[in-house]
Amino acid sequence: MTTDHRDPVQLAQALIRCPSVTPAEGGALTLLASVLQPAGFTCHRLTMTEPGTPDVENLYARLGTGAPHLCFAGHTDVVPVGEERRWSRPPFGAEIVQGVLFGRGAADMKGGIACFVAAALDYIQAGGHKRGSISLLITGDEEGAGINGTVKVLEWMKARGEVMDGCLVGEPTSTRAVGDEIKIGRRGYLNAEVIVHGKQGHSAYAHLADNPLPKLARIIDRVSSAPMDAGTARFPPSSVQATIVSVPNTATNVIPGAALANFNIRYNDLHTRAGVEAWVRAQCESAAKETGAQFSLRFFGTGDVFLTEPGPLVETLRGAVEAVTGRAAALTTNGGTSDARFIYKHCPVIELGLVNATVHQVDESVPVADLLTLTRIYRRFIEDYFASA
Repeated sequence: MTTDHRDPVQLAQALIRCPSVTPAEGGALTLLASVLQPAGFTCHRLTMTEPGTPDVENLYARLGTGAPHLCFAGHTDVVPVGEERRWSRPPFGAEIVQGVLFGRGAADMKGGIACFVAAALDYIQAGGHKRGSISLLITGDEEGAGINGTVKVLEWMKARGEVMDGCLVGEPTSTRAVGDEIKIGRRGYLNAEVIVHGKQGHSAYAHLADNPLPKLARIIDRVSSAPMDAGTARFPPSSVQATIVSVPNTATNVIPGAALANFNIRYNDLHTRAGVEAWVRAQCESAAKETGAQFSLRFFGTGDVFLTEPGPLVETLRGAVEAVTGRAAALTTNGGTSDARFIYKHCPVIELGLVNATVHQVDESVPVADLLTLTRIYRRFIEDYFASA
């Protein structure tokens, strides 16, 4: 039986069958290009490289050359399946059972890509595309380091003079029903690694050693318990979570010479990255002064806080959701990060996709009905965007 790639369900199945675990392309971008090119899209396959990191294939496809330019951003790479024996259906089989499509990437986010492609092709086929441009920026590095994906494609676009007027990211933002939440921003993302330096020694002769663990515990308690803020009108409170504690020691009778802790920080629009770094350092110094700890501190991670204020782009998408589902979508900024953290520097960006209940889980899945609903939302959004922009 021939696959109808203009049908969101069949296209989602075809994409899921491509084993594109980061950084493997797995045939997913080849498939998308084969669907978009016959519809008039100019497709660019972009292999991005960086010393010490895997090469990553990306796809940029555009129909039209003028403004307004609406871009859809997403990723075909998926996380590993984990223990395959725990799956009730083959993770790359894309089986439909009782109206539910199973497979790695069904929700995050091959299903969302299929919905947008189907919506865009239907809009074009119906003769709706009379001005402006529609594009897709599809990366193979969203679930990975994020080095050779969206950020480099955006640099390539800028060098070519490609200007986006608005971008919709198809991440699975819905929580209970398709369209119940639209992401209009994301908290900033940062890791802080603290190493307390001591002196290794025998635990029976503790006076000859310098145990870093109690000193690190004081720092962990101070950084974790000191509130950064109470939240803002658009953002929840900033969060500082200790995620790793380790020592280079496997012996029960040895005081370690060093101890490490990592904090994962999600900060809202009251802060900048520089300000967060200064806050963490001040908390560490305060606790270290009380215990005489000597410590080193480094910061890493990508993603500044950003917010797309409600305006035409946001209201057009809210209107499309309400027209299709009758729901008044909540405007939220919670959750993790996404490639929107790179896109906001180039144009207003919002996010709407499938329900996120099963993402990265065993038996990741999406109801077929949700794929059809999201396609209708995207279709209405595209039409209304070009009618009003």
